[in-house]
Amino acid sequence: MAHPQPPHSGALAIECLHMSKRFGAFTALDDVTLRVRAGAFHALLGENGAGKSTLVKCLVGYQRADDGQVTVDGRERDIRAPHDAHALGIGMVYQHFTLVPSMSVAENLVMSRDQVPAVVNWRREREALRAFMDTVPFALPLDAPVSTLAAGEKQKCEILKQLYLRRRFVVLDEPTSVLTPQEADEVLGMLRQMAERGEVSVLLITHKLREVMAFADRVTVLRRGRLAGEGEVISLDPAALAEMMVGSREVAQTARHARVAHADAPARLSVRGLTVADDTGLEAVSGVEFEVRAGEILGVAGVSGNGQRELVEALIGQRAVAGGEIRVNGEPYAATRAQMARHRVFSLPEEPLRNACVGALGVADNLALRNFDRAPLAFGPWLRRGALRAQARRLIAEFKVKTTGPEAPMATLSGGNVQRAVLARELSGEVSVLIVANPVFGLDLAAVAEIHTRIMAARNACAAVLLVSEDLDELLELCDRLLVMFEGRMVHHTTPAGADIAVIGGHMAGHAHAREAAA
Repeated sequence: MAHPQPPHSGALAIECLHMSKRFGAFTALDDVTLRVRAGAFHALLGENGAGKSTLVKCLVGYQRADDGQVTVDGRERDIRAPHDAHALGIGMVYQHFTLVPSMSVAENLVMSRDQVPAVVNWRREREALRAFMDTVPFALPLDAPVSTLAAGEKQKCEILKQLYLRRRFVVLDEPTSVLTPQEADEVLGMLRQMAERGEVSVLLITHKLREVMAFADRVTVLRRGRLAGEGEVISLDPAALAEMMVGSREVAQTARHARVAHADAPARLSVRGLTVADDTGLEAVSGVEFEVRAGEILGVAGVSGNGQRELVEALIGQRAVAGGEIRVNGEPYAATRAQMARHRVFSLPEEPLRNACVGALGVADNLALRNFDRAPLAFGPWLRRGALRAQARRLIAEFKVKTTGPEAPMATLSGGNVQRAVLARELSGEVSVLIVANPVFGLDLAAVAEIHTRIMAARNACAAVLLVSEDLDELLELCDRLLVMFEGRMVHHTTPAGADIAVIGGHMAGHAHAREAAA
């Protein structure tokens, strides 16, 4: 059915009424109602699998709800496809950029329209774009290739695209995951101001409670496909929101416990002048130096793509070292399997199903990848399947891995349970060095709390922990010391107690580093 074009200005009020969506026997969304008033900055919270994505996909036309209605400014609308949502003024900014890097800002904006003429009059389009830029709170250079923009500028371009397309209700899906703290606050702050002026309504999907408390005026929480709670943010606190999300205040707080201090502990992991190339042969890690002592967590912060992945892969033996030296317990270390076993070096790499497991193998086999050739699992050249299954049952119970059984393929587990299984394998014995990368990305609050607790327990048992994360809040909560990585180098060092978020963000974006180099 055809829809009239929305007005050129004015925020939209959206209601999703009694929405339900089923996939076979599984109910992803169960009688959920969401009301977002015109000009609101509304947050949508929930664990993985809570139904947030399903609800939003039904709203923007990527899926059809089995039951329920959508109203726009009080009128019921039939949204069968994204084109219908666009015609009503509803748009979405996705977690990952949808821009074409080789095209300019102007080209990305013009080509994003539902209808583009076969021959574009670029002179006329640029005049219209310059007039449009005068009406928005932030501007970008129209002729700059998107590939030259910083992450924060790319996110602004995504938002500008929605405003240019006359979207008056914008869904933001984890919009700050690639931004520095300052960039995140700037982008969300500008949208909050636009909402307050009645120019746009915002629905923010995020897992960062700090952003909810700082920018949202109202919040809706989903749990297991149903409405778990809602209310004005001013009358709620992070603990209450976490309790709505997981159904238990205790679960949300399990990672918060006393630390054990280890003064003057020896360095377990030492890195000197480390240089590592990326997949294209270009230098991704440049002369990096640091050390991690027994009983401490050293954090590495930075925007994605600044060499963190290559650093971790070099430390765990998944990427060759081009130069420099790695030492563990004072001895040269090349990340071989024998050295890892002798020095008790363990890891939880990013995307563990791809980097730390064999998806087609059973849980029991994956849990035995470290010790399948040693007693009690091995008897000479023979594998003792009974001992392997017994080990699996013990670790599954101890680490609360939810699986249909030890023989279930690892790929059938949820993300949180894959993480728990890998942690069970890596932390079931004595640990000297633990290397962790983005350990809770995309996981629900209960899994986050448990994994953080396990990492802290390893640290308190005198392991040296290197924690690489794109979540600054996670680093400030868990780490004893913090480094900032930018363009393959460590450019800043601080402690959580002395941390200045503005300074850290400046180094993450390269601004502070550039000023120091110029001086």
